[in-house]
Amino acid sequence: MSLLDWFYEALASLGLRQKEAKMLFLGLDNARKTTLLRMLKHERLVLHQPTQFPTSQEFSIGKINFRAFDLGGRQIARRAWPDYYAKVDAVVYLVDACDKERFAESKRVLDALLSDEALANVPFLLLGNKVDIPYAASEDELQDHLGLTGLMTGKGKVNLADQTVRPLEVFMCSVVRKMGYGEGFEWMSQYIK
Repeated sequence: MSLLDWFYEALASLGLRQKEAKMLFLGLDNARKTTLLRMLKHERLVLHQPTQFPTSQEFSIGKINFRAFDLGGRQIARRAWPDYYAKVDAVVYLVDACDKERFAESKRVLDALLSDEALANVPFLLLGNKVDIPYAASEDELQDHLGLTGLMTGKGKVNLADQTVRPLEVFMCSVVRKMGYGEGFEWMSQYIK
């Protein structure tokens, strides 16, 4: 370890230097991944066209500087996702809580992510978006359709004594109403090393 690396590690351990983290924004198309990412970066709502190419943004939440990658959600874009799994610190998986016809597809994609060895120890924040729309699924309904009932880590400050347990939790949100996702990112931040 170089002297500079040691210095930065010492500052971080004292809480004097912000942590750095790499995060992936994944999910099917139309879940509003890009909209949320831009909201976190610029703190204003701008709706976007479907993502054509992977993009990245940098922003801070609390004492963590994130470099977030929005990889798109179309089937063709999903082929490139594994190229970004190396050294990832967290995954944010968005689900359109109103598009119940695509829950089975979203479950298949999520199952593949959760079973990928490269992401085995990575915390997963699942955001059920668009709860501002009256016919959106409830949190229990979304967990049931995604096959996550009983697998959640728990909300709030959770000390995982068993390091083999992957942090995994669902938070319902509305990106356009700027609600719900803040609690999710706060939850996820406790697992960023």
